[in-house]
Parts: sequence; C-alpha cells; structure tokens
Amino acid sequence: MNAAVPGFLGVLMLDTRFPRPPGDVGNAQTYARAGIPVRFLTVQGASPRRIVEEADPRLVQPFVDAAVRLVAEGASMITTSCGFLAAYQDVLSQALPVPVLTSSLLQVQHCAQPGIVTFDAQSLTPQILQAAGVPAGTPIMGVRPGCEFHRRILDNDTVLDLAEAQRNVVEAALRLVQAFPSVERIVLECTNMPPYREAVAAAVGREVHDIETMILKAWRDNRPTPRQ
Repeated sequence: MNAAVPGFLGVLMLDTRFPRPPGDVGNAQTYARAGIPVRFLTVQGASPRRIVEEADPRLVQPFVDAAVRLVAEGASMITTSCGFLAAYQDVLSQALPVPVLTSSLLQVQHCAQPGIVTFDAQSLTPQILQAAGVPAGTPIMGVRPGCEFHRRILDNDTVLDLAEAQRNVVEAALRLVQAFPSVERIVLECTNMPPYREAVAAAVGREVHDIETMILKAWRDNRPTPRQ
C-alpha cells in the first residue's frame, strides 16, 4: 500500500500574470496563514477575458481535466480562481468525488439580505447566478468598467495599483449599499477582491464574505482526511 498522501486544496487557476497580494485566491500565503495545504494548476489559455466576457465553452473540458488531475494527486477539495466559474459548478461536481467550490457566489443563498459586489456586472448573467443558487432579485453592483482593478485584470496586465484597486472595490460596495440600503451582508464575487475585504467592511459597516472566508469555513467543516 502506498504511503498516505495528505489531502490538499486544489486551485484551478486562470492563465494570468497580474499581481496577487495575500488574500487573493492565487497567492500561496493566503492558505499558509490558515494552515491549509494547497496546490495550484493553471488551465492554459484560460484568460480573464475568455472566462468573463466570452464565456468560452471550449474551456469547460480543460477545467474538468485539470480538476480530475488534482484529485488524482490527492486534492480533498477543489476551488477556482474566478467567481464566474460558478457556471462550471454542476459539471465539476458531477466529475469529481470531492467537494467543489467554484465561486464565492455559492454562499449568497445562505446569507440574510445579501448583496453582491462583482468584477463585471454586465457579464454576470442570470445563468451564472442560477448555477450558483443565487436567489432571484439579489442586488448586484460591479466595479466601474475601465477602472484600475477592472482594466488591469481583464487585460491580464503585469502591474496593478493595489491602493487604487482597493478604492475601486470599496467604491462599488458603497454604491451597492446606497442603492440597496436593505443589504445586510455583502458577498465579493471576484477571487481577487479578498485583499480588500476589511476595507470594504469598514466602509460599509456590513459583514463581508468572499472566496477566502468560504474556503476557510468549508475546509474546517469538511475536515479533509488523508487519501490512501
């Protein structure tokens, strides 16, 4: 019998090069500080634009193949580096024998009076929201198209002004609660937004949830065991 391989979190990564500060789903420090073993696997050619704006169906199978590979290597849970991959939740869940958390959007249905801050409100289609189980009518606000955060990530640039990116995300959250004062809990759709979670919470005075908070809770609750 082979020696036990410790279970780890497998992260399906878009093919990106923009900076990822701690808290970002693609930064190893995000998991090290929580004591979660992690392994990343990039899906070649899966650019932010192909996933967010184009919703390219040709990428579904490469993501499934990458996820199957991670599970074969010992992954006890799978997540992704883009909230829009909620569109793949069903197909990945059906293909894998481990929990799959494609998107922060999955937790919206469990939040009281939720609102969503997203990377791209126009591209966050009803089909994606339905795939994540988001209740109909949930308030949504996107960062402004063409702002630092949006432009640099969508263009897959090599630089990102983190201070300006934080301002962009906070500003979107403020617009959300101003437009929908009944929102009690905010869910950050984008996996690149967790570094700004505390700033958002301080600005809007609401609880803020994201892919990092969801992963931490799911990892604790599932208590992955070593695979033989």
